[in-house]
Amino acid sequence: MGIAKRITAKGAAVALVTGLALSPGSAQAGHEHGPGHAPEHGPAKGRDAELRRELAELTALPDGPPGVIAVLREDGRTKVYQAGVSEVGTMRPPTPDDFMRLASASKAYSGAVALSLVRCGLLDLDDTLARRLPQLPPAWGAVTLRQLLNHTSGLPDFSAAQAFRDIIIADPHHVFDSQRLLDFVADKPLNFPAGSRYEYSNSDNIAVALMAEAATGQRYEDLLASQVLRPLGLERTSLPSGFEMGEPYIHGYVVDPPDAPEDVSELFGMSGVWASGAITSTPRETGAFMRAWASGRLSGPEAYAQQTTFVEGGASEPAGPGRNDAGLGMFRYTTRCGVMYGHTGNTAGYTQLAASTPDGRRSLTFSVSVQVNKTANPVLLERLRSVQEDFVCALLRD
Repeated sequence: MGIAKRITAKGAAVALVTGLALSPGSAQAGHEHGPGHAPEHGPAKGRDAELRRELAELTALPDGPPGVIAVLREDGRTKVYQAGVSEVGTMRPPTPDDFMRLASASKAYSGAVALSLVRCGLLDLDDTLARRLPQLPPAWGAVTLRQLLNHTSGLPDFSAAQAFRDIIIADPHHVFDSQRLLDFVADKPLNFPAGSRYEYSNSDNIAVALMAEAATGQRYEDLLASQVLRPLGLERTSLPSGFEMGEPYIHGYVVDPPDAPEDVSELFGMSGVWASGAITSTPRETGAFMRAWASGRLSGPEAYAQQTTFVEGGASEPAGPGRNDAGLGMFRYTTRCGVMYGHTGNTAGYTQLAASTPDGRRSLTFSVSVQVNKTANPVLLERLRSVQEDFVCALLRD
């Protein structure tokens, strides 16, 4: 949300974290070998060492994350790279089964719910807000589901409304009525004519979830479970409304040198972001979801053709590696080594990238325990994107 630094307490020095990040064994590559997968030798081992070094250097930066984990998956084989710690003051590294907040990567899940309903004929990409949600402002009525999913709707962003931010600042654990989040901007017109340009908005995926509910008469939470989580066997993925994290989890921090990192993992309740950013999952399950989503398993052939029609230059928030283009509920990342489909996210204490090859055979999840975006720390964001691209290249060149 970009307001964490203004409402968290100040800490002490960052030296402890820097020391932990560079301690022996703090950056490592773990291997989980599938059948017939032999240990690597030669150039691959040199590449592993370089990737480990890059992660260690990220955690050693003055404003870098206390912990980072990258999970690469190829044809049933998993390789894990870690640096730093899952919690400041401990020596425990982040693991693939630790809980973490997905932030705006949650938008891919609401996209998956919507396109699963399109596949079943319960929704149509040309459905409008006027048809499905007539209670919303008439000025928004022509906006379509397709435009919501690729962020060309023009809907004003409820999370930028001053009234919403005032509530969050006064009471970070405030329980919002997720069904009424768009009320914060209901007095505003569209930012531009629907479909005329790209602009990322958290309101889009709130409207997507409300359309799914209107089309089915079911709660979004139940649709998420029936259309996505259960079919994929995702038992450690959920949509909480409260602020508490399940154990064990990767702790998220505000890092504001020269003060010590401030744990903000449970700073905000999740009811205020709902379908636009509330999902909690693990690196392992996030990768499993993205392989299914990026390859069209959840949307079906007809909707997938629409899903992979991209708006050029539409970047996720924060931007992912390489060139970014916006599809329906996901982004295309064109790197120097090839193309990945995926989504990013950032919130207090967490920044995420989850991406897969279009065939669903290879995936990367890249998670850091600090919020990184173009507004708060643009230099760190460019460094992060560069490292992410190196991991994409390692994945695609195997």
